[in-house]
Amino acid sequence: MNALEYFNARLEATISPMDYLKLASSEPDKYFLIDVRNGPDHVKTLTIKDAHIIPQQELQDRLNEIPKDKEIIVYCWDVWCNTAAKVASFLLERGYKVKELTGGIAAWKEMNFPVSDLTKNNNISDSCKC
Repeated sequence: MNALEYFNARLEATISPMDYLKLASSEPDKYFLIDVRNGPDHVKTLTIKDAHIIPQQELQDRLNEIPKDKEIIVYCWDVWCNTAAKVASFLLERGYKVKELTGGIAAWKEMNFPVSDLTKNNNISDSCKC
């Protein structure tokens, strides 16, 4: 693979936070954003606004929640996390159109883009009642 093929493949497989925000704002019904992060709820209190939360470990059992007629955007923690890439591959094998959000939620938060605080929506329980 030469450099041009590499960069074209990368652009086909990923979407930047800026591009996603712009495209989803102009065509909100075209995209289905999924937070695929694994891990305990207390470390996942923030999610990208309007994201569907389907952790990678639950994906197999929740495929019926993911529409085939939309472009699926998946994200995980950061550039060092490959969970979103694993999910993208899994979904592509099943006929979905998928891209990975580059930089994950870390890049999204760094840019001060809209997030949802799940603790305020009572979607996360405080089991220690701290």
